[in-house]
Amino acid sequence: MTEIPHLLVHEHNDNVGVVVVEGLTAGTDMLCCITHDNSTFRLTSGDDVPIGHKIALTDLNSGDTATKYGEDIGKIIADIPKGAHVHTHNCKTKRW
Repeated sequence: MTEIPHLLVHEHNDNVGVVVVEGLTAGTDMLCCITHDNSTFRLTSGDDVPIGHKIALTDLNSGDTATKYGEDIGKIIADIPKGAHVHTHNCKTKRW
């Protein structure tokens, strides 16, 4: 039986990935897939995270840039530990 990824990451230099399963809970040993080359790694979820939301791949500090698709997608506004939920409470767009 093939294990299904919990988290998709687009590029090796991304620092956030997207949850692609329903009901992800804190403490889950996630299979993470980098879609650029289909390589995989493991990461433990630090929070319950809804499908479609992001998780930090490294410790992120306030003022850091969130990177997804190899692109700047926003500014981290509160420290986020590796494996934690990344969303509007701790990451904001730089557009406004």
